[in-house]
Amino acid sequence: MSYTRQDNRTHDQIRNTKITPNISPYAEGSALIEVGGTKVICTASVEDRVPMFMRNKGIGWVTAEYSMLPRATNTRTQRETKNGPSGRTQEIQRLIGRSLRAVVDTKLLGERQIYLDCDVIQADGGTRCASITGAYVALALACRKLVKQGTIKTNPIISEVAAVSVGVIEGTTILDLAYTEDSTADVDMNIVCTGAGKFIEIQGTAELEPFTREQMDEMLVLAEIGVNKLFEIQRNALAG
Repeated sequence: MSYTRQDNRTHDQIRNTKITPNISPYAEGSALIEVGGTKVICTASVEDRVPMFMRNKGIGWVTAEYSMLPRATNTRTQRETKNGPSGRTQEIQRLIGRSLRAVVDTKLLGERQIYLDCDVIQADGGTRCASITGAYVALALACRKLVKQGTIKTNPIISEVAAVSVGVIEGTTILDLAYTEDSTADVDMNIVCTGAGKFIEIQGTAELEPFTREQMDEMLVLAEIGVNKLFEIQRNALAG
């Protein structure tokens, strides 16, 4: 291994990750996820209605919004209110929505919608992956509450979901990139997986040097190590 990580992690080690459930007294489900220096508040809100295109079909919907607070980074960024969300924000919130819908049987929700809000309060790389991983906990708590209240009969969640980044720096494949790594990586890839080991999304880009099939396979192996650790952290948070 030619590349040495600044935080002295091994190439197959995720950052210190903590999920604190039930941080909001008002949301049906909520969690604060901390992945290294990245912190995201995730809330799940249940609405007894669905979007217009889903009405009168007898099934529910899961959607998401993502935002980064103005001082989540080193310099202040403008709030995305006047002209709507940026292209990056739209892409991320669609990814979060797709990822969570993939593990929900929407027929069991009835005609109701679960809104997942992911607000980044501190960013140090991997905010979209942290949002997906934390939003799953918020969603799971909300669905538990619906069952407990008798609003729905069966929990609609059919699998876990988590996301992690992998990449290549100086020829070395690494897991869970912090910002300093993400901003200089030759390859940056985000991978979303279910608890059953299936892929929901693979987003991979070579910034400078194209990557080989062997490197891609190495990154997929690292991602599997990462998401399995994240599933364990999610289960512990939900067991508390």
